[in-house]
Amino acid sequence: MVTLTALIDNSKCYELIRQHRWPEGVCCTRCGSSHIIKRGKDDTQHERQRYCCKNCKHHFDDLSDSVFAGRHQPLRVWVGCLYLMGLNLSNGQIARELDLQENDVYQMTCELRQAVVEKKPEVKLSGEVEFDEVYVTAGHKGQPDAVKKKAVRGDGANSKGFGGGVRSKRRNRRSLA
Repeated sequence: MVTLTALIDNSKCYELIRQHRWPEGVCCTRCGSSHIIKRGKDDTQHERQRYCCKNCKHHFDDLSDSVFAGRHQPLRVWVGCLYLMGLNLSNGQIARELDLQENDVYQMTCELRQAVVEKKPEVKLSGEVEFDEVYVTAGHKGQPDAVKKKAVRGDGANSKGFGGGVRSKRRNRRSLA
């Protein structure tokens, strides 16, 4: 059986990581300086480049401070997993394609998803933003009279459990400029 990892080349995976991690060129993982020196290749993984920062003298490599650092599976397996996740395959399908145990793939996909969430930029709203609020009262278990009394007093929702409408839209309009 031919698996995806047998078709992926480790050197191409490291090149892919470098291109995506440092699109404007390699920079220090500690201080962010672009003044770095290449310090040869890794002894065990010949495709893995080592670097040293000229400013802070920090030593790092292609995978330092990334989700791929310190993993037992080769980088080509992680890249293959990430690619198959992008195709929206299940963990079982990914496990069969990469020739791995399903629980290993589950752990890998959880860590990859977490890394994506951590790197996701914060959304900043600007201009006029509009939102609605809806209040739904499910009721008090065994006490339907308490729900009716609350609705009559005007505490939040009306008797059908819906709030909002045009009035609430105007009330909730905020300017974030």
